[in-house]
Amino acid sequence: MALENERKQLMEQEWNSLIPINHQLSRSDFPPNFLFGVATSAYQVEGAANEDGRGPSIWDAYSHTQGKIKDGKNGDVAVDQYHHYKEDVDLIAKLGFSAYRFSISWSRIYPDGLGTQVNKEGITYYNNLINYLLEKGIEPCVTLYHWDIPLHLDETMGGWLSDSVVKYFGIYAETCFASFGDRVKKWITINEPLQTAVNGYFTGVFAPGKCDRQSAEPYLAAHHQLLAHAEAVSIYRSKYKDLQGGEIGLVVDCEWAEALTDKQEDIVAAARRVDFQLGWYLDPIFFGEYPKSMQERLGEKLPKFSQKDKDLLKNSLDFVGLNHYTSRFVSHVTNTKEEDYYRVQEATRIAEWENGVIGEKAASSWLYVVPWGLRRVLNYIAKKYNNPPIYITENGMDDEDNDVSPLHEMLDDKLRVTYFKGYLASVSQAIKDGVDLRGYFAWSLVDNFEWQQGYTKRFGLIYVDYKNGLARHPKSSAYWFLKFFKGEDGKNGKED
Repeated sequence: MALENERKQLMEQEWNSLIPINHQLSRSDFPPNFLFGVATSAYQVEGAANEDGRGPSIWDAYSHTQGKIKDGKNGDVAVDQYHHYKEDVDLIAKLGFSAYRFSISWSRIYPDGLGTQVNKEGITYYNNLINYLLEKGIEPCVTLYHWDIPLHLDETMGGWLSDSVVKYFGIYAETCFASFGDRVKKWITINEPLQTAVNGYFTGVFAPGKCDRQSAEPYLAAHHQLLAHAEAVSIYRSKYKDLQGGEIGLVVDCEWAEALTDKQEDIVAAARRVDFQLGWYLDPIFFGEYPKSMQERLGEKLPKFSQKDKDLLKNSLDFVGLNHYTSRFVSHVTNTKEEDYYRVQEATRIAEWENGVIGEKAASSWLYVVPWGLRRVLNYIAKKYNNPPIYITENGMDDEDNDVSPLHEMLDDKLRVTYFKGYLASVSQAIKDGVDLRGYFAWSLVDNFEWQQGYTKRFGLIYVDYKNGLARHPKSSAYWFLKFFKGEDGKNGKED
């Protein structure tokens, strides 16, 4: 039997031993004040790209570049939440969620990104959205940056490659705190800086599409995102936190890395793989330095923090936001080829092998259903970083868009129901382990523009009919959550 099959069996045996066979997972398995929400991001759902004074972002330019998006489409209209926000908020309320995590479009607030003149129509839109959420009893949780830096900032000064971006992000963040902070009590500075750095400046599959694989650009972009995050937190804490009473954090993403064997080299390789995801961003905040494994392997490519930077970064979050979707087995591999972000990690990521797979596959090539991995990464964060408050800010899976199948088949998303049952069971177990877990946000509220995949993948609890006026139709997973909140689900975290 392959090593991978043996390891998978061990993980599943451990997982199954933790969950009573007849246990009925429901809202009562979580603390009374535990926050359940859904999430989206501005460019993926808003549309209205050229309306009411909004300026272009790097994703507007990138998605309009031929060959960049799988189906050749863009986010000009997306699912038009800009005009349908009341309908979407009503759906959130109907399904029983108590929070909505959305992002603000930087270029809708400052069209050129420079902070010289605020766009009042943009302020009005977000005020209207926030007020309607509160009217419906839903807490607004706001992300300031979800990958859509204003195009002008990128073209004139290099975007995240310039240290000037720290100042401009601070100006933008303060405008948001001042405009919305009397009602918004949960702020996220930056979403998944790893993806901006690696896919924006290394693989080139995300905006702005840079792909010099030997350059130091990914590490510079990451460095400036960290400093911009810390600058925004400093502004919030010094001017707004006491008055407004909110909290502020950073969202990191991590595909859990489980050592394939008990060999020391595999254990170290798996730890190194996590360093290059979580440690890249959390170590500077908690320990003042990048992970040693990154310093050793990247050398001069990795920027250095000044003492002023370290002071700014130290403990610059009230909570860790974690986006988690899937996991991999990892083994050590010696690679003598030229260094780049993946090769330098000396870690092979394994999801499929002969006669085996780590978990059932979703539509995206990278996404497998591996619920036990979420508990692992949550316990890792708790142990390494002294058990900080954590919100799971994204978790979900996608289906392939299929315009041939009848609507009722597209709405009957059985695997997504299985996914949420399993991952929520993992969340419940992590809480029992002692992890300071405060909330969970399902990704995504609605089907939307899925970055370089365009509209070919559907992550939503709500089906969006792109051919018929963007009509919204709740899927089986949406109704499962409705029953879950009412305590009516009759199954545990395993498949039916």
